[in-house]
Amino acid sequence: MKPLLISDANILIDLEDGGLITELFQLPFEFQVPDLLFVDELEADHGYLLAHGLQLGELTPESMKEAEMLVKKYKQPSRYDCFALVLAKQQACPLLTGDQNLRKAANQEDVEVKGTLWLIETMTKHRVINVEVARLAYQRMRQKGRRLPWDLAENQLREIEANL
Repeated sequence: MKPLLISDANILIDLEDGGLITELFQLPFEFQVPDLLFVDELEADHGYLLAHGLQLGELTPESMKEAEMLVKKYKQPSRYDCFALVLAKQQACPLLTGDQNLRKAANQEDVEVKGTLWLIETMTKHRVINVEVARLAYQRMRQKGRRLPWDLAENQLREIEANL
């Protein structure tokens, strides 16, 4: 069984804007989002993600209660972000997010966080993409207004190139 990663919506949109959705699902992981997040934030414009292998995760009743508590505890992450955080806790696996407020909440809740840069690096390590494809993907993301730490992204690519 492949390791599971729980994602929020923004990571998937980053990769879609970068043209890397097919490549994402070539990685040796299973990807899951909360079912409620999918229905309300992704299904209309990104429903095709299910055909690529995106899975829907269901929060237990206890996890739903915890999510509601986190919505009150943390003012910045959205309700759906809290659903993703609690699903990662429920499944005991990392959370994929680029949202700083969600990242802070996850750190306080002792949930491991990974982001778009980690996914790009992982794609290169697994030879799903090369550095040129990664650079082009970052350019597309930037042109579409995605907010990433661009200096870190470029440094990452230089480091990968240096290690080839």
